[in-house]
Amino acid sequence: MAEPDGAVLDRLHAARGFVLDMDGTLVLGDRNNRGIRALPGAVELVRALIDRGTPFCVFTNGTVKTPEECAHALQDAGLPVPDDAALTPASAAVEVFRRRGHRRVMVLGGKGVTEPLEAAGIEALPPLRGTTADAVFAGWYREELTFEALEAACFAVLEGAKVYSASQSPFFATAEGRTLGSSRAISAVLRDVTRARVTVVGKPALQALRTSARHLGVPAAELAVVGDDPGLEVPMAHKGRALAVAVHTGIGDAESFVHVPEDVRPHLDLADVGILAELLSGG
Repeated sequence: MAEPDGAVLDRLHAARGFVLDMDGTLVLGDRNNRGIRALPGAVELVRALIDRGTPFCVFTNGTVKTPEECAHALQDAGLPVPDDAALTPASAAVEVFRRRGHRRVMVLGGKGVTEPLEAAGIEALPPLRGTTADAVFAGWYREELTFEALEAACFAVLEGAKVYSASQSPFFATAEGRTLGSSRAISAVLRDVTRARVTVVGKPALQALRTSARHLGVPAAELAVVGDDPGLEVPMAHKGRALAVAVHTGIGDAESFVHVPEDVRPHLDLADVGILAELLSGG
C-alpha cells in the first residue's frame, strides 16, 4: 500500500464533508443486519470527524432498516453518530419519485423502504396482482419473496410502471462473508421478463451521492466518499468528482484496483478506516 502523496492528503484535509459506507466499512453484522459490531478504527474515525466539526453521513445500500434504525444500530455498536446521520436507497428514491411524479409505488421490500416513502407522502403498495402503480421498487426482500410477488411486479411493469432498484451489487459484506443481495436478483427477473430499464437509486448511482450532498449541504465535488466495495463507493466518487477512499475490511482487498485504469482507482487505498482517522488527526 503506497504512501499517499501530498496533494491527496491536502485534498483529504480540505474535504468539507464525508460520505461513509456502513457494512464492511464501519461495521459488520449478519445478513439481516443483526449482531452489528464496529470494525477497527470506526469509532476513532467518527470521533475524528466530530472533533474536526466536519459533517458526515452514513449511506448504506441496505434497506432492511429505516435510516433512523440504521443510525440507532450504529449507536448501539458504539459509534457516536447523530440520529439523522444515516441514509439509504429509500432516501434517494424519495427524491427521484417526487421529481418524476411517482405517487403510487409497488414495493418488494419491508418497512426499511415503505416507511420512508410513506413519510414523504408516497403510497407504498404491496406486490399484489392487479395493483396499478407508477413505479416498482426492489429492495431487501429475502424472506418474504414469493413467485406471486414477482408476478405482480412483472405485470405492473408491463402495464407501465417504471422499475427502480436499491442496488445492483451481487453481494454485500457480512460477518458470515459475502451475502447475495436481493435487489439485483429481483431486478434481473423484471428486466428479463419485461425488458424494462432498471434505474438504480443506491450506490454507485450519482443520485445517491447527490442525495448525500444535499443532506450535508456540501457540493459533491467537495466530499470524501469512503467504502469497501470496489464497485460502489469509488466509482460513485469519481462520477461526482469527489475524493475516493477505499478500505479492505469488507468486499474489497489490496488487489481490487490493480488492474483498473489509474484514473478510476481510489485516491486513497487503506487497510481500514482507522488509518483514515490517523491521517485526519495528523493534519
